[in-house]
Amino acid sequence: MNTVDIIRKKRDGEALNRQELELLLNGVTAGSVPDYQLSAWLMAVYFQGMNEAETTDLTDIMAHSGELLDLSSVSGIKVDKHSTGGVGDKVTLVLAPLVASTGLVVAKLSGRGLGHTGGTVDKFEAIPGFQTSLTGPQFLDQLKRVGVAVVGQTQNLAPADKVLYALRDVTATVDNIPLIVGSILSKKIAAGADVIVLDVKYGSGAFMPDYASAKALAEMLVKVGKNLKRSVSVLLSDMEQPLGFAIGHTLEVEESIATLKGEGPADLNEVVLTLGAMQLINADRVTSLEEGKTLLKHQIASGKALEKFREMVAAQGGNPAVTEDFKLMPQASTVTTFNAPQSGYVHDLFAREVGNALKALGGARDKKDDVLDLGAGVILHKKRGDRVEAGEPLASLYFTPPYTDTDARAALSRAYTITETAPEPSPLIGEMIWPQ
Repeated sequence: MNTVDIIRKKRDGEALNRQELELLLNGVTAGSVPDYQLSAWLMAVYFQGMNEAETTDLTDIMAHSGELLDLSSVSGIKVDKHSTGGVGDKVTLVLAPLVASTGLVVAKLSGRGLGHTGGTVDKFEAIPGFQTSLTGPQFLDQLKRVGVAVVGQTQNLAPADKVLYALRDVTATVDNIPLIVGSILSKKIAAGADVIVLDVKYGSGAFMPDYASAKALAEMLVKVGKNLKRSVSVLLSDMEQPLGFAIGHTLEVEESIATLKGEGPADLNEVVLTLGAMQLINADRVTSLEEGKTLLKHQIASGKALEKFREMVAAQGGNPAVTEDFKLMPQASTVTTFNAPQSGYVHDLFAREVGNALKALGGARDKKDDVLDLGAGVILHKKRGDRVEAGEPLASLYFTPPYTDTDARAALSRAYTITETAPEPSPLIGEMIWPQ
């Protein structure tokens, strides 16, 4: 069996066995399978799909294609969280220290932003001095001392995924459930956590545009996790509009700190508390969502969550004084307002277009080597369902010349739809998918 036979077999709709997938993926990691063959195989998978057994094998082989992080020397239950991404998604900045303050160990590997979705690593780098690239021994040492570390993904974890991911992006094969499951879970399994909670977003600002496809992805993630002996549960949450009011790196760190002080926006708080409670349930620390949320609210009210954030920032070389003085972070030199063209209710606020506004202000990437303006961003003053009068500010735009707000204003005018009647409220939290 050679690569052409494997491509042909999948093209014809047959299932690939583990040996065939190993042959292909080992070749991917070694660099011996050319891009044109890999592209053909990806397109065959895109059209023919993969069953649960194939998806499990794919994930397992990719997870073992590089080094595996061994967290066994760190005592306690190790938890990790992953979001499929969105606009204004600063959940990790709040959730990681909050959950760590309860005594669980949070070993978080995060990515950078691309396109309209922001990356957690970039957001932390708005904190002066904060280091997101720790060596393996430094990562383990910090987990033992502080109980939480947030670092960028290393080159050595799931290298097969890095090759596939880059190629999927340029061959229109990104939105395929088996390939997404393999990509997400291979990295999480290689990262060594005992408990994995995933936040799968749906809506205009998300990877999965509709609820049905998001739920299908969630169910496959949970099944494959169980097959590979990992505790995986999934929260389905709405990303039709941005999460919170702040979009942009410094601005999102500010909003995260406010949330850790108990002063954050209700929607961000709800997602954080739900995901945190799910982690506590899976770690057998609590028996219900309500018990978990109550514990987490106590950690915020007592100041323990904020203190853990400061401890984490200091451990990674950052200045913990940012919790009291936001001016220590990169600032935009210019602030303008975007006003409502008419009176009425905000019927829609398309997250993707708000992400495009951030990009126009210099705060998001088109290409992975683009340099970000960490001070750039958007603060939303009105969101879905809010009443607004003509001329009232809908949003504030933060930027520094040579950037201007012209294209960002155009994006925001596409983002906001104002109508005479209020929209029906839509739930932020869809449902939770637990292992059976």
